[in-house]
Amino acid sequence: MTGEKKKKKRLNRSILLAKKIIIKDGGTRQGVGEPSVYHAVVVIFLEFFAWGLLTTPMLTVLHQTFPQHTFLMNGLIHGVKGLLSFLSAPLIGALSDVWGRKSFLLLTVFFTCAPIPLLKISPWWYFAVISMSGVFAVTFSVIFAYVADITQEHERSTAYGLVSATFAASLVTSPAIGAYLSRAYSDTLVVVLASGVALLDIGFILLAVPESLPEEMRPVSWGAPISWEQADPFASLRKVGQDSTVLLICITVFLSYLPEAGQYSSFFLYLRQVIGFTSETVATFIGVVGILSILAQTVVLGVLMRSIGNKNTILLGLGFQILQLAWYGFGSQQW
Repeated sequence: MTGEKKKKKRLNRSILLAKKIIIKDGGTRQGVGEPSVYHAVVVIFLEFFAWGLLTTPMLTVLHQTFPQHTFLMNGLIHGVKGLLSFLSAPLIGALSDVWGRKSFLLLTVFFTCAPIPLLKISPWWYFAVISMSGVFAVTFSVIFAYVADITQEHERSTAYGLVSATFAASLVTSPAIGAYLSRAYSDTLVVVLASGVALLDIGFILLAVPESLPEEMRPVSWGAPISWEQADPFASLRKVGQDSTVLLICITVFLSYLPEAGQYSSFFLYLRQVIGFTSETVATFIGVVGILSILAQTVVLGVLMRSIGNKNTILLGLGFQILQLAWYGFGSQQW
């Protein structure tokens, strides 16, 4: 068994080396340096930093636009966006396997951030477009594919953890900055700044991000047909039941993400409208949670996996998730 693992590791190392040689010698690479995890984390940081700036203005506009049905409309907007992302993710993933990651990073970031300026131009159009932007709101999927292209199998959990930590880092300061600028100046300045950060992200992808998947490593060249099975979002669900281990992992992830996604989509609105948090308190709360998330993803996760193993780490994480969600649900005071 040890011999098989060594062979697999050598094979992964050879594939990664071949990719690097092709990228280096292919003559078609555009960007700054070799493809790296750092390119991926900058893209994620800028995108979610832009959205983090909008935390305070967006909660205010949502309540002003739908004063009688704020929570219902918030749920519908996130629900439509999530459903469209689920339906489109396999197709975008399959297309990026053929046409490369860079073009789809550009596409997903552009359309995900396109609603930002509409927040001040027309709130109704903003909420409509943000719902429809779910078709392209799969930047994480393309980023994880980008990371998988340039890392060996044993490096990926660390690389994925770094990407997740970067997402948390983008939310440590941006809501606080947005809340301060909104109070000191205006929501319009915050929207303009967020739009500028989004444009910076698009420019970074265009000019600095190199392609991670050279043409020689793709199934076929440009214009390759995409089968319905590749684009069918339910195809992977049907395959899940074929492997009992994969099925158990998928059930675990689904049951974990289901309450987490519901909490995330409505929690900041809940803090403002029900618990009575101010914009500054919400921003501080997000910052504290972001810092703890960074520590968990970069330090604590690695220590736990080495000391108690993968399965026990998952059980410990789920235990703390139960405690967290129960505390949120029963808590009625700001502390």
